[in-house]
Amino acid sequence: MIRLLIALTLVAVPATAEEVVGALSQNRVAITANFDGSEIFVFGAVKREAPIPDDAGPLHVVITIRGPSEAVVVRRKERTLGIWVNRDSVLVDEAPSFYAIASTGPLTEIMSETARLRHRIGFDKAVRIVGAPDDVDSPRSFSEAVVRIRQDNGLYKQQDGIVDLRDETLFATNVALPANLTEGVYRTRMFLLRDREVVSISDTEIIVRKEGLERWIYAMAHEQPLYYGLLSLAVALFAGWLASEIFRLLRR
Repeated sequence: MIRLLIALTLVAVPATAEEVVGALSQNRVAITANFDGSEIFVFGAVKREAPIPDDAGPLHVVITIRGPSEAVVVRRKERTLGIWVNRDSVLVDEAPSFYAIASTGPLTEIMSETARLRHRIGFDKAVRIVGAPDDVDSPRSFSEAVVRIRQDNGLYKQQDGIVDLRDETLFATNVALPANLTEGVYRTRMFLLRDREVVSISDTEIIVRKEGLERWIYAMAHEQPLYYGLLSLAVALFAGWLASEIFRLLRR
């Protein structure tokens, strides 16, 4: 019985154990007054305990960077009597504020549908509607609208074939972060694939935070709303007074 268990264990273990080890050029991004985006250099290597078998399928790498998720209400507009008005609305329960996918090849070709579903890779897997009203037609179009709008704003991007994989051992790519980022933890995952299935995963994080004057204003608005309102009123009054003085001097 013991010999049988040992034999089954040896059969279950792959002949080539591969592990992905990845890192980032920076793990913190500071949003300041002159912040116009950033670029993250993602790189890594594949560790092996044995040579690659001759009959092994091609090796691929998929990298995802995902920002904090949030619920979004999406409304559908219809034209009535020449006026565009809101009609149906659906709550998209989960939508990442930022989502980037970089890979060594076309995502649907190098990764199976089961693996994409299990690890929730792809815009169609990341943006989810748990329940939609029964009287709403085509609820999936609402999640597709979120993806389309955020793609236009540079917040969602899928770049196939930009990960450079050399000798099935070293890989690297650059991922651009736009200027309109939100604060939070951005989860970065590196997937190693063989025969369209995930064989190893490396996880790390990028911390995005407002700093300087932006951080002070953000903290005041959320932690001391009364003082923030008074300060905003004072700034508005001062700006109005300054504008009137400038116009008065110009008319002289």
